[in-house]
Amino acid sequence: MDNRVFTRLGAGALCLGVAAPTLALDASIEGVDDKLASNIEIYLDDLEASQYHPERLEAEVRRLAAEALRPFGYYEPSLTVRFDDPEAPSHVELEVDKGEPVRIDRLNFVLQGAAADDAPFTEAIEAYPQKEGEVLRHAPFDALRSRLSSLALQRGYFDWRFTQRRLEVRPWDHSARLSLGLDSGQRYRFGNVYFQGEHIEPERLQNLVPFEEGAPYLAGEVARFNQNLGQTEWFGSVSVRPRLDQGTQSLALPAREIGWWHSLDVAGIPEASSPPPRISSQALGAAAKLQAPETPRVPIDVLVTPADRHQFETGIGYATDVGPRARLTWDQPWVNRYGHSWDHDLYVSGPEQKFSGTYTMPLEDPLRDNYELQYGIRHKDNDDTESLEASVEFGRRWKFDNGWEQYLYVRSTYEDFTQAGESNQVLLLYPGVRWSRTRTRNPTFPTWGDRQQLTVQYSNEAWGSDAEFLRVNGDTQWIRMLGDDNRFVGRLGVGSVSTDDFGNVPPSLRFFTGGDNSVRGYSYESLSPEDDEGRLIGGEQRFVASIEAQRRVADKWWLASFVDTGDAFTDWWPEDLKTGAGLGVRWISPVGPIRFDVAHPFDDEDAYRIHFSIGPEF
Repeated sequence: MDNRVFTRLGAGALCLGVAAPTLALDASIEGVDDKLASNIEIYLDDLEASQYHPERLEAEVRRLAAEALRPFGYYEPSLTVRFDDPEAPSHVELEVDKGEPVRIDRLNFVLQGAAADDAPFTEAIEAYPQKEGEVLRHAPFDALRSRLSSLALQRGYFDWRFTQRRLEVRPWDHSARLSLGLDSGQRYRFGNVYFQGEHIEPERLQNLVPFEEGAPYLAGEVARFNQNLGQTEWFGSVSVRPRLDQGTQSLALPAREIGWWHSLDVAGIPEASSPPPRISSQALGAAAKLQAPETPRVPIDVLVTPADRHQFETGIGYATDVGPRARLTWDQPWVNRYGHSWDHDLYVSGPEQKFSGTYTMPLEDPLRDNYELQYGIRHKDNDDTESLEASVEFGRRWKFDNGWEQYLYVRSTYEDFTQAGESNQVLLLYPGVRWSRTRTRNPTFPTWGDRQQLTVQYSNEAWGSDAEFLRVNGDTQWIRMLGDDNRFVGRLGVGSVSTDDFGNVPPSLRFFTGGDNSVRGYSYESLSPEDDEGRLIGGEQRFVASIEAQRRVADKWWLASFVDTGDAFTDWWPEDLKTGAGLGVRWISPVGPIRFDVAHPFDDEDAYRIHFSIGPEF
């Protein structure tokens, strides 16, 4: 027979003085498997021997153990109870003979009303795990009852009720009959949507409603509507609630008692005739049902408050690529009643200083379709690159149901630069298109995810650009887990600039590799073709690849090993790719993952290089 011993010790208690400690009763349970023994343990857990007379204690142990077995279909167990000390017991040996189990004799599950033709309800009943003749277990019956009631509320059957809900056990016959009947009534449909407190044009807000008036009610659609409103960032708070009236019976007013402050001196005034009988609430409700609509509607009430019109955020950080860095953002989530927004970003680091802004104009679907006007000025001074760039860009962004995003734009850039001692000034006007998609689970430290991005840009002297080129740049990155403690990160990037006048292509459109998020072991953007004096000139092609394996060593600590390879070059394909490999540590801090890597470059004089950064991979 199986043997399992459970020990439970009580703790001494002090309350306004010293009280004698009370100890829970230790128990040894034999004759049942782990699941049943665990349930008996739970039932006996708070039993304190000192609180009972010995005879009463034995009766209580028998009662609790028998109750613990019933959810598993054993209603007539045979129990042998032995205490270590009959007068002051501290330990009990409980030998259990489960006896003959109760088996299911009949299952009777009935759906009435509109839910009888609603697939989730029928699927829930068809998925009931027990069949007639099997040993009774209470949990599946309770779960089905909860599932049906939850479905009724989630799918708009607000008049639902159980017509029968019976678990009939016949221990003398070792049989059980399970009966469950649900009358769902009619399914409610979505009514009108009413906004309160809005500062954005109602038509714009109506475009965020994910359901049509008259569509069958779904709680998930209400939650989705709430999420849509929140994603606009127009509001400080959002509340979306279905309006479920109390019904027509609430129109019948109850009798009201008259207080002394309303009393009058009625002496000598003849008694008034009796008022006509008041219509009862039941009668009024019955009369209203005669004119009740065939399909009830649920209006949706939306209460919103405006978001702060001006929002500021500052941040400081450090990365081995750029050293200390600081950022100041000024966001205006809504500029006018049409939901336009305006964002500004000031970024400062040693090699780069940048100010940029984006003015967003949402269209019919504010979350998926908008125009964007972007502008900025940037100064960069890094190794052999010095550049002052000013740009203006106008584009349209689409977001699709499959998660992909398309951005079509026209960009004008003026850049005054010196690259490897060669100075130039160019004015470019070129269209471009970018496709991207990012998917993650647990964005702070993704356990699964991937990111893809492909950009195509074309410039031609025919419309006034100083350079003619076709530039294609693509990146993909993925994160996967193997078990709970092994995490893998992979990256791949390629790029190409096709041109006959590379000297007029500014540094911002040339390719450089190396650094924290490129080829570790090499300094930031230090890999590219060089001139005769060893100065970097930038590449027409780019290739980088990386594979990293991480292993959890503690709750928030991970060790990592990695290999990176890549280069920027002029002719496709290079003779040799630059490669680095190393080890690292990851700590999931409250402000995001902190990454510390030590990488060895195989094609450089340095023995190793340290890389440090904060934030997730993407």
